Amino acid sequence: MFLSHRMVIRGVLRVNDTVRGYPLKAFFICLFAYSTAQMDLALFGYAIPSIRTEFNLSLSEVMKIVSIAFLIGGCLLVFVSVLADTWGRLPLFQFSLFGSSLIVAMTGLASSVATLTVLRGTSIAIGGLSYPVTGAIITEEFPARVRGIFMGLLQIGYPLGWAMASLWSMWILTEYGWRHLFLVGFVSLPMVFVVRHYLREPPRSVASQRNASIFNIFKLFGSSIRYRAAVLFAAQFLFVWAYAASIFLFPSFLLEARGMDSFNFSVLIGAGNGIGVFGYILAAWVGEYKLTRRNTVVLWTLLGAVFFQILVWRAETFGQILIMYSIMSMFFYGSAAVKFAYLAEVFPTPVRATAMAVCGSFAVTLGSAAGPYYVSLAVEAWGWNLGYAMLTGIPLMLAGLLYLALDSLPSGLEIEEIETIYSQG
Repeated sequence: MFLSHRMVIRGVLRVNDTVRGYPLKAFFICLFAYSTAQMDLALFGYAIPSIRTEFNLSLSEVMKIVSIAFLIGGCLLVFVSVLADTWGRLPLFQFSLFGSSLIVAMTGLASSVATLTVLRGTSIAIGGLSYPVTGAIITEEFPARVRGIFMGLLQIGYPLGWAMASLWSMWILTEYGWRHLFLVGFVSLPMVFVVRHYLREPPRSVASQRNASIFNIFKLFGSSIRYRAAVLFAAQFLFVWAYAASIFLFPSFLLEARGMDSFNFSVLIGAGNGIGVFGYILAAWVGEYKLTRRNTVVLWTLLGAVFFQILVWRAETFGQILIMYSIMSMFFYGSAAVKFAYLAEVFPTPVRATAMAVCGSFAVTLGSAAGPYYVSLAVEAWGWNLGYAMLTGIPLMLAGLLYLALDSLPSGLEIEEIETIYSQG
């Protein structure tokens, strides 16, 4: 144990020596902006039970809104993400922060289900840009031996965003209702000015833009890329099917199957995601220094599937659910810390943002469109335990196993070295 602590301390010192200055500043700006973007998108999950009540919707009907919104958002997101390779990372980053803040705030004004769906879909597309853009910036600015750590740490923006949204939800949703909750979208607006004045366009991005075009998406079908693109797309789709079903249905699960009110389920989800941050950090460290990223993804995902089943079938009291949800989120959600780094590394720079948009963001939106809706149908037909556990846990397990079909690359390679390995293969 003493030796392991000493290794961690040495690793931290080495990281500090390597990234001090601009890379560290860029990381914290990207992390904060990414967290606020996730907070904006997470608000909808907390509002679902109240939206169902106001519009008199069944569980599957409100999940249909979620599905259609993600389909709209996914198609738009692929188009605008391609522009991050042709126009640059920073213009699209600023557009994402500004546009998402406005659209999220406007969601509270929706007077019909159709308007709510369109606004939600647009916010997914614009806010979702933060995923490929921040990933590309960190990948291209950080040295190889610490890139995986910081790519993994960037992913704690997911649980931090949900935890921050829960703090707003505990207060606003309880006191003022779901419409006022979406005004929180304005909180992330000042990040536009921070990004504009303190971030630069990565030199690698500038150099590669002459080889990029709006037709970048077709390069993913090239013989040297299409296999890993297809496998990563399928794995991400199944993972996010399970992920979206777990997060968007969990408030309703706690309300209907465990009898919790909005205050208590907001506290539980926020605390569980906050504790789950440690799983992201541990996954990033293990993937960088102990196992390869691919093998870490497999291990973390399969453990996440096991703890999800325990959460649904065995946890009954507030304390039991909090413990199981926290452990489950450490592995299930924490696996994203390594997936993100792996996905960003295995594609060449001229198509990196495009690949992350298609194999990452587009797969995310399709999985988010399909998962919650079909799981809700299963819940209505079979009950919460069987429907929720089977149609979430099994796709999650398959997602982890799919990564075994991909290369287990050594960690710590420069992205140019990875490109060389694939070009020679």
